[in-house]
Amino acid sequence: MAKLGEVCLLKAGKFVSANDISPEYNKGLYPCFGGNGIRGYVADYTHDGEFPLIGRQGALCGNVNLASGKFHATEHAVVVQPKIEMNVHWLYYALNAMNLGQYATGAAQPGLAVSKLETLSIEIPNISEQNKIAQTLYKVEQLVNFRKQQLAKLDELVKARFVEMFGDPVRNEKGWNTYALAEMCDGIGDGLHGTPEYDENGEYPFINGNNLIDGVIQINASTKKVNKKTYEKHYIKISQNAILLSINGTLGKIAFYNGEQVMLGKSACYCNLKDEVNRIFVYKIMKTDAFAGYLEDNSTKSTIKNVGLKAIREYRLIAPPLSLQNQFAVFAEYVDQQKQTVQQSLEKLELMKKALMQEYFG
Repeated sequence: MAKLGEVCLLKAGKFVSANDISPEYNKGLYPCFGGNGIRGYVADYTHDGEFPLIGRQGALCGNVNLASGKFHATEHAVVVQPKIEMNVHWLYYALNAMNLGQYATGAAQPGLAVSKLETLSIEIPNISEQNKIAQTLYKVEQLVNFRKQQLAKLDELVKARFVEMFGDPVRNEKGWNTYALAEMCDGIGDGLHGTPEYDENGEYPFINGNNLIDGVIQINASTKKVNKKTYEKHYIKISQNAILLSINGTLGKIAFYNGEQVMLGKSACYCNLKDEVNRIFVYKIMKTDAFAGYLEDNSTKSTIKNVGLKAIREYRLIAPPLSLQNQFAVFAEYVDQQKQTVQQSLEKLELMKKALMQEYFG
């Protein structure tokens, strides 16, 4: 067991003005690492090689990145350079396992002192064992990244198919009829404006926008419940063709309603789509940057953002024939099935990595 400062040189990087950081890469520029990873690209570099970087300031201080080649480390990144023979990849994983964020001080602007990091203990196996550990974790990490890339590509495939069939839903270059969302629904509203009487033995979850995740209503251990009397008192008829949308706090989270017996709070808006509208088609429109921008533009500029029902009802959507909407929905559902398979594989790999980290670093 050794102190981190005995086996590694820890030194914060060099200040660079935000005006000198380009958000995009251009020839002759170098990656610029701040406390939370790459901030952009700059004209000069401070290091050349492969080094773990520890974020030392901000909400994510203590996070660890691995930089390689020529790069610029800012004063918010601590560059870790071994003083002894050491596998840098092993060191990167070891630092991650140390949960360095727990040593941060300061509430408003958490920070990590280099002097504190230097005193932390680290157990260093022989170089052969380091190489073995680093190689194993690297292989698993590569598989994890590959699965994430697969998920991203499947998402892009659905977006590309949408544009191929319907064009841009804002520019509407294909000339589809457009309607206000209210015209495509039998009703749009939101849930209870207030706090219901909770019942820990109740059978009906009380949900808000934070329960709407990637098309699914997610109920967890912290979800409050109400009893049958309260549920029936505030009952709202939601159709089997409905979409739920978060309109308060975190905007634009969406879920399909599939008959769940839930009670809605005010941040959950329901859209009872008419039978001649395919809700998967509408869901994909609501997942676009254009719709997210519309919500942002029409939200209150207070601490907690809120979008009124009037703005939701007035949002205009293209309306291709239902047969085309259904055709797209079949394709989207097929791709979603593939995504579920990839997601399950990703979750298994992440569990494997977590178990290996526990085995190697305790």
